[in-house]
Amino acid sequence: MDTVKSSVTFDIRTKPSGKIKITNWNKSKVVMTGTLLVLTLLSMYGFLTFDYKEINLIQATLDTLANLKLMFLQANLNNFTLAEAIYQIGLTVGLAFLATIIGAVISLFIALFAAKNLSPKPLANTIIIFIAFIRAVPTVLWVFIFAIAAGLGSEAAILGMLLHTVAFLVKAFAESIEELDAGVIEALRASGANWWHVVTNAVIPSTMTSLLSWTFLRFETNFTVAVAMGAVAGAGGIGFELFMASGFYFDMKEVGFITYAILLIAVMLEFMSTRLKKRYIVKS
Repeated sequence: MDTVKSSVTFDIRTKPSGKIKITNWNKSKVVMTGTLLVLTLLSMYGFLTFDYKEINLIQATLDTLANLKLMFLQANLNNFTLAEAIYQIGLTVGLAFLATIIGAVISLFIALFAAKNLSPKPLANTIIIFIAFIRAVPTVLWVFIFAIAAGLGSEAAILGMLLHTVAFLVKAFAESIEELDAGVIEALRASGANWWHVVTNAVIPSTMTSLLSWTFLRFETNFTVAVAMGAVAGAGGIGFELFMASGFYFDMKEVGFITYAILLIAVMLEFMSTRLKKRYIVKS
């Protein structure tokens, strides 16, 4: 009888219960373990050889704790009023809302041609590759690209956020459409329905729950992006005030107040989106 050779090795270990545990050391597990080991060694080497410039870690820790105390236990406004803070928060929410609504409408029409069960595969693959390139570039870079033409400000921020929102939602919408039952679409086509009838009578009603869920998710993401754009792109809003308080005024109390405000708005948006989905999506 021929002997069958195997390249698979086994690690036999005895568990405390007395049972023998056999670990299959295949090629992928060996590569994964080796990669993690190399990364761990490189991280340890980096920490040991990092130039700390004679920083006193104990004093730096104490200073950080003192700043955190000012930020979160003594939060207050010193350079602008509460009414101005509410206005700036509303401006940030408005930027996120505008980019999300316009992006969702554009994304829906593009996603209909990016879904492989509704359009030819060459066209769908071309769209998917193109939006993958857009999505791979961070939002802040798109904002700076548009700032060359429109200048730093809310216009460049909205255009950059809008482009990245479209790239994100097109992929999400297209995948939701592709999950539809192929039998329903084929039945409508067999009955003589054209492409537009299939979209309006089967695709949109069946995927509305998923489309709205992805839109709500992107709106929450765009709010945090709008805060960052206000700081780095001069788009205004509460992000710009945070940048001024931390980079120019060095007012940790004001930074703490703005941080609390951003956290509160984020929690409120999450609560509102959850309630809206329960009321208008689940019941539908």
